[in-house]
Amino acid sequence: MSPDDIQEAYLRRAIAEIGHLNDEITGCARCRPADVLPVMGSGSPQAEIFMVKWAATPAEREEGVAFFGRSGTAVLKSVQRLGIDPLGLYGTLCVKCGHQGAEAAARDCPAWLLRELAIVMPKLVVVMGERALEAVNALGQPLAEPLRHELGTIQQWTPTVEALVVPDIDESLDEQGAKRRFWSAFRVLGDWHDRQAPF
Repeated sequence: MSPDDIQEAYLRRAIAEIGHLNDEITGCARCRPADVLPVMGSGSPQAEIFMVKWAATPAEREEGVAFFGRSGTAVLKSVQRLGIDPLGLYGTLCVKCGHQGAEAAARDCPAWLLRELAIVMPKLVVVMGERALEAVNALGQPLAEPLRHELGTIQQWTPTVEALVVPDIDESLDEQGAKRRFWSAFRVLGDWHDRQAPF
């Protein structure tokens, strides 16, 4: 079996696993009675860069897709400025459902986020905002070190995964100073990407 065949087999498996996970999330017993669709992750199931923010915006809730609308457009423009292929990204939410308040949903729902991380197996997790940071630190990821709220600093999260903490993108789009703070932290991603060994 050639390296391309092996890569293709891994990709097919990751796609199938993400599809199965999405089916489980869609079948959430708490969401169905409330007639509220959960919001799914988007992007490559083999992405090097895994972005996570706290909860959905109204546009994401309407479409059922994370990073749809303004936040997705802002991320796309940002990574293009940094020379990063958007196909190497996966974006998701800590809170995928809206049947209760976000705090209760994060406490009561299964650990979908942990499952997504296990499927995608990224090299870097971009954590957007303090609430997302708290949720990621509470995941119980094996061998993980607690991430610090140090914006724009690459941190070693697990032996194989690094992390970058940036401001919440949804809170950074309406005010010029907030946009600058987000970009200042996020652009570190470009330096990280440049240091990665080519395949």
